[in-house]
Amino acid sequence: MNITNTKKAGIISIASLVSASSLFAQSSDMSDNSAQVGAAAAIGGGIGGLFGLVVAVVVIAGMWKIFVKAGEPGWAAIIPIYNLYIITKITAKPIWWLLLLLLCPFINIVFGILLTVALAKSFGKGVGFAIGMILLPFVFYPMLGFGDATYTAPPAQS
Repeated sequence: MNITNTKKAGIISIASLVSASSLFAQSSDMSDNSAQVGAAAAIGGGIGGLFGLVVAVVVIAGMWKIFVKAGEPGWAAIIPIYNLYIITKITAKPIWWLLLLLLCPFINIVFGILLTVALAKSFGKGVGFAIGMILLPFVFYPMLGFGDATYTAPPAQS
């Protein structure tokens, strides 16, 4: 091995160490910036969480009124699986629909859409209103619950 090549390799390794140490030196300067970014993320997350909570309360209030209009207890809207049971009861769907909604991935999406259409029709609304209930539940559930729509029990299905 030539001494010139060894010197070149040594110089390259020293240069890479110097450049790596300068990267670490910059990271300490960036700690103030990352603290500001972290604070901004916490504020943004808090605002997003608060918005999500408001949307959830509005949807739950709409479902509560829908249940009361259908002659069911309003508090059932806040109990996760029981509220699906009440919706199947309101729409006169068989109990096995509830099992499909809870246990069958991908199929539950189809049956959820069909159940929402049946719920809209139970209150005299059409498929367009049901699509609104699916895409914008925070607008259409309160419209159905607090609006002038009246519940008409559909014929029982098996």
